[in-house]
Amino acid sequence: MITFYDYYNNEVKLSFSRHPFSTAPKHVWIISRYRNQWLLTQHKDRGVEFPGGKVEEGETPEQAAVREVMEETGGVVEDLIYIGQYTVDGKGGSIIKNIYFAHISELQVRSNYLETDGPVCLKELPSSMEKDASFSFMMKDGVLPHSIEYLKKAQLL
Repeated sequence: MITFYDYYNNEVKLSFSRHPFSTAPKHVWIISRYRNQWLLTQHKDRGVEFPGGKVEEGETPEQAAVREVMEETGGVVEDLIYIGQYTVDGKGGSIIKNIYFAHISELQVRSNYLETDGPVCLKELPSSMEKDASFSFMMKDGVLPHSIEYLKKAQLL
């Protein structure tokens, strides 16, 4: 287990084991690849980030992950791999998120990307996003670099 503090100084606990915090998390975050690029989305308020969101009633976290990628980017998930889970203890309580890695087979143009302005493809992720206002706070803590490291060790990247 890895413990650190996020952009807002909330404690984050991250694990790459199977469901260490909850078997029924209410949130998902999907690190996505499309045609050898990173597939992110432009959130209308937060900035550039990987797709993700809440698990709706009656759906599994995996179904939520596939739906969120489609809603926010138009991406069709080809492969979805669970890689870990983290919990954030914030002012409003604890949030638990499953982290997935997805390969996207195609991008479909949508008339509405809901709370986002649609897909953003990047050949490379910036080495430092902390001071870049175009990126969401969710891209500025330890979850992403630890997840990328895990994906490389697992030979998924």
